[in-house]
Amino acid sequence: MNATLIIIFQLLLSLSILVVLHELGHFLAAKFFGTKVDKFYMFFNPWFSLWKKKIGETEYGIGWLPLGGYVKIAGMIDESMDKEFLDKEPQPWEFRSKPAWQRLIIMLAGVFVNVLLAIVIYIGLAYFVGEQLVPVKSLKGGLEIVNPTLKELGMQNGDKIIRINGNEVKYANEIDPKLITAKTVTIERKGAEKIIQFPVNFVEKLLKTKTKRLTSMRLPFIVEKVAKDSPNKDVLQEGDQVIVINNQPTEFYDQVKDLLQKSKGQTLQATVLRNGQKKELALKVNDEGMIGVQLNGDLKELEKRGYLKLINKKFSLLEAIPEGFKRTKETFLSYLDQLKMIFNPKTGAYKGVGGFISIAKIFPDTWDWVRFWTITAFLSIMLAVLNVLPIPALDGGHAMFTIYEMITGRKPNEKVLEYAQIAGFILLLTLVLVVNGHDILRLFK
Repeated sequence: MNATLIIIFQLLLSLSILVVLHELGHFLAAKFFGTKVDKFYMFFNPWFSLWKKKIGETEYGIGWLPLGGYVKIAGMIDESMDKEFLDKEPQPWEFRSKPAWQRLIIMLAGVFVNVLLAIVIYIGLAYFVGEQLVPVKSLKGGLEIVNPTLKELGMQNGDKIIRINGNEVKYANEIDPKLITAKTVTIERKGAEKIIQFPVNFVEKLLKTKTKRLTSMRLPFIVEKVAKDSPNKDVLQEGDQVIVINNQPTEFYDQVKDLLQKSKGQTLQATVLRNGQKKELALKVNDEGMIGVQLNGDLKELEKRGYLKLINKKFSLLEAIPEGFKRTKETFLSYLDQLKMIFNPKTGAYKGVGGFISIAKIFPDTWDWVRFWTITAFLSIMLAVLNVLPIPALDGGHAMFTIYEMITGRKPNEKVLEYAQIAGFILLLTLVLVVNGHDILRLFK
């Protein structure tokens, strides 16, 4: 299947799961309290629906506009802007007739389901997949600094990041996500520690680079496969490790890459390790600065050669449950930190906000169930956080008015609710257009 189609399919599948379960939360809570639900829709259906069917008192359907979904709860002012019921006496099965605490539960049930879904996914990943970790201290070569912004701040290949914002970094897979919100980074270089201050607009600087990755484990130059059209197909073998080129140490990939780029079209004298023995070879570099091989990045092979230590954690079901809660909490707090940066103009993080194209780019272009469920769990938490924001037309906006009623004992005027809903809907529609417009502009750039 085409890589783009795989990405689109994953995006639609993930959003469909999230939307249906979110709305199912509202639906089940409403039904539990005896509230009539007129419609249950995946995606929006202005003017027409792709499919619809009425079962009992509820019309179920699929809309054509994939911007979310909705349940139409009787007696509630929502995005449908249905106001006919306002001129009639409240009915016992209507939303407006229910006690405030029941209405609050109905409103927040979708958010609750999104958080619950993330917990369930993380429990499943812990139980069925486990966790593969590489301790930072075990990295023989330290890190490769991939993003030029980090190099501008003074970081170098071979550095080990040991603390971010004063908190110890234990594993290599923690580094990139935590760097996004970094203020100070403590590195270890040649046995000495050094603190690097990150500017407040670090994220804005990152957005100006084309490199998505920030760091990676510094890998040795080990040949996994020699290409059929390689100029060195009769010279190099699988498993060979380049350690010296033209009398310069080149144990790591970044060192070899730099030398090859400076030696396009030349023949270089190299020392390689083959089955534990050193061999002197002449390597031909093509006009693109390559020698025609695929590198071996298998962690087990790197562990066997002493470049890192690999920890494979397995969880029983009883161990996976608290692990699922822990991962949900960590993801939730991490996303809150990122959201704070977006609302702080000084960081410039708002310039990176995107819509469906940006979300789609998170998914890999090859099918990977582990990646799919990991991303879906993150999006579920993101959806929960965004929905609980106190903006009219969102669940958080409805909850805000209901909490006001519970505190003051006075119900907000229905006209106020109506106008707030309209204002909130216009705001959300504007935001959707802006963030997706940014995505489209970035594509052209």
